[in-house]
Amino acid sequence: MGSGNIKIRPEEQEAYFGLLYPYIQDQEITDIDYNGKAVWLTDCTNVRRMSDVRLDTGFVDQFTKRISNAVSKPFHKMSPVLEAETETLRITIVHESVCGRRCFCIRKSLPLVRLTEESAVSTGYVTRRMLYFLRNCVRARMNLVFAGNPGVGKTECAKFFSRYIPAKDRVITIEDNPEWHYGKVNPDKDCIEMKINPSMDYTQAIKTCLRLNPTWMFLSEARSLEVRYLLEGLSTGVRGMTTLHTDDVRNIPDRIVNMAGAGSESERIRNDTYSFLDVGILLKRKEVRDASGFVCVRRMIDQVCFFLREKGENQILMVADKGEELDFHLTEGLRQRFLEYGISDPFSEDGKDRPDYGAGSYYGKRYDFEGSEADPYRRLRSELENAEAERKDFVGNELERAVKERELLERAEAERLAREKAEFERAEEERIAREQAEAERAEAERIAREKAEAERAERERLERERVEKEAQIQLYLTEVSRELGMAAEGGTCHGRRSYQHTGSGSDAIR
Repeated sequence: MGSGNIKIRPEEQEAYFGLLYPYIQDQEITDIDYNGKAVWLTDCTNVRRMSDVRLDTGFVDQFTKRISNAVSKPFHKMSPVLEAETETLRITIVHESVCGRRCFCIRKSLPLVRLTEESAVSTGYVTRRMLYFLRNCVRARMNLVFAGNPGVGKTECAKFFSRYIPAKDRVITIEDNPEWHYGKVNPDKDCIEMKINPSMDYTQAIKTCLRLNPTWMFLSEARSLEVRYLLEGLSTGVRGMTTLHTDDVRNIPDRIVNMAGAGSESERIRNDTYSFLDVGILLKRKEVRDASGFVCVRRMIDQVCFFLREKGENQILMVADKGEELDFHLTEGLRQRFLEYGISDPFSEDGKDRPDYGAGSYYGKRYDFEGSEADPYRRLRSELENAEAERKDFVGNELERAVKERELLERAEAERLAREKAEFERAEEERIAREQAEAERAEAERIAREKAEAERAERERLERERVEKEAQIQLYLTEVSRELGMAAEGGTCHGRRSYQHTGSGSDAIR
């Protein structure tokens, strides 16, 4: 099911999202979920909490209609899922006929990278040695797969390490929903951003990508048959990054074979996976309780491995597990791969050996190229440096906790102010409505009084005119009668004149 593209002008956003607008603006919020009763928020540290905002059915209906009209798609029992997206938001609305109450999810994907090297190390997201190791894997142009369950931050991790790609390397991203934002995050780098639509699916997009002279190809998420074409693209020498869902890096080859629907070709697909994928990275979430008892959900790089196919054999070389670096030997093939790009020690910041530490060693746990001898003083240095790292991590965690508490207080204050503002605006609207109703009622009463006064005055005027006319007629009849009486006494001549007067009097009466 495809989602429709909508454009919401900045000045329209507050009207579109109403009480949710502060959360849309808050860059620390990544997900806004409404279950038909309550709004739940997820922040960039993967902490979920219930909002104090309460949405009424009127707002939910209006919001749904706006989205439906914007994407020109129906929303009812026969079409119960509505999807839309903006440059930074992915909106999914589900009809109440499916889940009992109308619910929706707003997922934010902002054009920024929240991780920094210092924050990644201080929060326990990754150790410094492993950070340098993965950074050197990117420098050595290895193909990386970021795996994990939904919501662990696979794309965010991939965005972070993609920053180490040189500006001269052309990067082509292939996505159905904009999440990489590679061009905006790296404005000075060569990038083409391709978006999946009904006229171009993933398979066709990958084929087209290979014709655009890419150095790197980023596939937002490997879900199905397109993984076949991804492997074919990587077999041409194009480097790549992608994400997929699994809970262990050792399951990645099986996951790819299943997605490819290989059937009789499953063995070839499996061999291609080990041949053309280089590094697997597993992201996980775990709850961490600090010294004060504060519990937070922390994202971390849990596993790292190499996929190898050497001398016809497939193997997985584990580099890290449960967030801890393992003792392992770097094979000759991998050593030569790193040396090709001037990296003699993948665990160092600049990729160079530390002569006084022995070949292939750098802070911390054991790491040897095949055949090298371990430094006899490594353990002591490792313990001292691990203690220093733990101290820095503790200080960093304390600072992070203080910052998080301050952010929670600021967010709570912002929500309180938003509620007070909403209450004030509602009270003000009610006051204005009451005053307007009172003014309209008073105006209607005034008009009715004036109309009644005018009608009464008109009746009185007509009555006066009628009385005056009757008085005039009565006066005239009295005069005529008097003249007729005088005529009768004065004789015939006077009678004729009286008859004439009588006739003219009658005319006057008529």
